[in-house]
Amino acid sequence: MANVFGILTAIVLALAAFVAFKNKAAYATNIEKTQTQKTTLGNSEVRLAAAEKVLAQLPVDIAEVDAEVEKLATEEATQTKANADLTTQVEAKAKKISANKEKLDDIRAKTEKSGNINELAKKIETISAELIELAASIDLATSKRDNLTAQIAATDSQVNAAKSKFENYTGGQSLPALNTRIRSIYPNWGFVTLATGNNGGVVANSTLNVVRGGETIAKLLVTAVESSSASASIVPDSMAPDVTLMVGDRVVPGVKSTVGN
Repeated sequence: MANVFGILTAIVLALAAFVAFKNKAAYATNIEKTQTQKTTLGNSEVRLAAAEKVLAQLPVDIAEVDAEVEKLATEEATQTKANADLTTQVEAKAKKISANKEKLDDIRAKTEKSGNINELAKKIETISAELIELAASIDLATSKRDNLTAQIAATDSQVNAAKSKFENYTGGQSLPALNTRIRSIYPNWGFVTLATGNNGGVVANSTLNVVRGGETIAKLLVTAVESSSASASIVPDSMAPDVTLMVGDRVVPGVKSTVGN
């Protein structure tokens, strides 16, 4: 009987040890999940602050572009009116020339009978001077129109570029022309700094690819941007275990991330 009680006691102790081990593992797992959630929350708060800063600046930039477009539209309307006025003047000159031609034909018919060559010569000189003046007016109007057309084309190009840039900002994507390098690495904190910022096309809350040897080895999420520098978090699980980021690794735009959203 004592042996049976001993065996039962050993079994109970073994079960208690197994349950305690399982509880300890579950407790460790919960602690790790809690730490991960805190880290994710911190990254989300940083990204939210950066996004709010960008959104606060966007109305100012959009207002400047709208003002420039309105100014150019006003100038275009003014020049269009000037061209219309010149066209009216040209038509009036053409009518006057036609009327003068009729007069000249009438004078020629009369001079054939009267022989008044001096009067005919004066009329011809007047008409020639008017034709020269009209040609100069037409050339000036054409030059003004061509200059305005060139200005409008240049402005359209600038407006399209600005719209493209705004679309990247509002869409959370860095500019396609971005091509920079990792300036420094902080592995313990899980983030890096970049060698360029706003001036190079880095946009806050955008996803970037770290490229080495023509292949993407990791992904970054931009958390803060200055004019000539930026910082970005290393996206979890985007880097293979045997890969280590290095200062000088090339960084290019990537696809917008949904981590933390």
